Amino acid sequence: MKEQKQTAQLDDGPGLDAFLPDTSQGYIARAGAALVDAVGPADAIIVEDALKTVHDPEIPVNIFDLGLIYDVDRRPNGDVYITMSLTAPGCPVAGEMPGQVAAAVAAADGVGEVSVELVWSPPWTPERMSDDARLALDF
Repeated sequence: MKEQKQTAQLDDGPGLDAFLPDTSQGYIARAGAALVDAVGPADAIIVEDALKTVHDPEIPVNIFDLGLIYDVDRRPNGDVYITMSLTAPGCPVAGEMPGQVAAAVAAADGVGEVSVELVWSPPWTPERMSDDARLALDF
């Protein structure tokens, strides 16, 4: 009798959506609280320094220098709205990285509520990295 080979199907097991938060309406992580006595937008350098404290655990470079931060909107009331991406949609930290970013920025002086939206367009490419990141990663 001939032995039959079993092969795995691509649809076997959980898909990427099982590991990511529901992104059908976009994924936005939030941290912090509105400032009662805001004197204007959060300081740009303070926000950038806070972003540079967050690292992708698989890459020894902070997310700002990696070019994962697409936009930072510092609003007059001290709130900050950030759009960011990841190096790949299948990144193992996709579900937690935006929350880490929101928490890091919200902890900075003069920052109110922080919203971090995870976006996939345009896709991240190594060209977005800073010169320091390129040096550190031998690009």
